Amino acid sequence: MAAPGTVADRLALVRARIERAGGDPGGVRVLAVTKGFGPDAVDAALAVGLTDVGENYADELLAKAGARGAGSEGPGRPVWHYLGAVQRRKVPRLAPVVDCWQGVARAVEGEAIARRRPGACVMVQVETTQLPRRHGAQAEDVPGLVASLSGDGLRVLGLMTVAPLDPAAARESFRTVRALADRLGLPVRSMGMTDDLELAVAEGSTMVRVGRALFGDRPAPGGRAGFDADDAGPRSS
Repeated sequence: MAAPGTVADRLALVRARIERAGGDPGGVRVLAVTKGFGPDAVDAALAVGLTDVGENYADELLAKAGARGAGSEGPGRPVWHYLGAVQRRKVPRLAPVVDCWQGVARAVEGEAIARRRPGACVMVQVETTQLPRRHGAQAEDVPGLVASLSGDGLRVLGLMTVAPLDPAAARESFRTVRALADRLGLPVRSMGMTDDLELAVAEGSTMVRVGRALFGDRPAPGGRAGFDADDAGPRSS
C-alpha cells in the first residue's frame, strides 16, 4: 500500500490531469476508490484531504467502516459512497453507513433505501455502453426514475456512469450524461475513472472516481498485482 506521501504526489498528478483537460482542480471532486485495498488506503486518502471514499462491495465497505467505527462522526470519518449495484437484501446493513448511493438504477432500489435511510443522498447510474447485463438505467428512463426517487424523499444529487472503453464512444457517453443532468437540474456528474478522466472532465464531469491513480495496482487475493473486480462492470477505477 502506498504511503500518504506517495498518495499525495499521485493526487497532485490527478489534479494536474484535471487541469490539463480544462477542469478546475478545486471544483472537480476526487473520489478515492479503495476497493481491493486494505483499510490503510482509507487512512491514506484521509491524510491527503480526500474525505470522499468509494467502495463497490458491501462486505468490503462494511469491514472498512467498522474498522474506523461505523456511524462515527467528525473530521476523521470518510464520506462513504457505495458504487456497486444496489441489492435490496443488502440495503439494511449498508443504510446506517453509506452517505451516498451512486448506483441506483431502479425505483424499487430507491424505495428500499428510503425505508431504511429516509432522505438519503443518491445518484442514478446511467447505462451508456449498450453491452449486455450492464447495470444502470437507460437514458430515456432517467427522468422518470429521478422523479420517483425524489417522490420517495431521497436527495438526488446527480448522475453517474461507467463509460465504454472506446474513446469516441466514451466521449459520447459523457456528453449524454451531462446533457441529461443539465436537463434535470442535477449538479453532480460522476464521470471518469483512472483511464478516462481527461475525456470525462472535458465533457463536464464534476466528480472523478479514481483508485489505481492514487494507490497503484490492486493486489490479488494471493498477492498478484493488477487484480481488478468491479460491480459496475469490467472497467477499473
